[in-house]
Amino acid sequence: MQTAIAAERKAPRPRADALRNRERIVTAAREMFTELGPDVPLDDIARRAGVGNATVYRHFPDRDALVREVVCSVMDRTVQAGQAALAETGDAFAALEHFVHASADERVGALCPMVSSTFDRHHPDLEDARKRAEKIIEEVMDRARAAGQLRSDVGVGDLMIAVAQLSRPPAGTGCLNADRFVHRHLQLFLDGLRAPASSVLPGTAMTMEDLRQA
Repeated sequence: MQTAIAAERKAPRPRADALRNRERIVTAAREMFTELGPDVPLDDIARRAGVGNATVYRHFPDRDALVREVVCSVMDRTVQAGQAALAETGDAFAALEHFVHASADERVGALCPMVSSTFDRHHPDLEDARKRAEKIIEEVMDRARAAGQLRSDVGVGDLMIAVAQLSRPPAGTGCLNADRFVHRHLQLFLDGLRAPASSVLPGTAMTMEDLRQA
């Protein structure tokens, strides 16, 4: 009996506790990367997350690992917004609008530069998260297009470029102060996506493959 009690005392924390700590770290990092940029000290992230420095390094051995997790987390939250949009049974274009505004709230534009400048863009975790996001965006757009509400000459790449550009400035350059403009300008863009189109767009619709090669 005593041996069992001693073994129980030596057992590691429950997995749920470790997962909560990991989520706190990722949430704090996402906030601080947006506010201050990717070079914010990891010790400051630990303080905001309410955990010790050792806990941060136990989950994320280096800055690249943490940045990658933050970007994947944002993509996953974007997927969840897309799933919520697809679950809406009303106006398909309204669902697209809700998805675009929710994606902007994830500050995709502020975090995008971190993908190309901080770590391996082709890491398997990042590739998987990107594929999930691309798939859900295509589904949301296809539904609006099938309903005759989305103009036919725009692609997924067109939408993602607009969301990334209009949800800037980049992290650490007054991103939070620009919030009051982001949704206003996104709505202007969305109005331009409605069918029937009032003008002919130059060039061809941009796909995600086009965007990756740009």
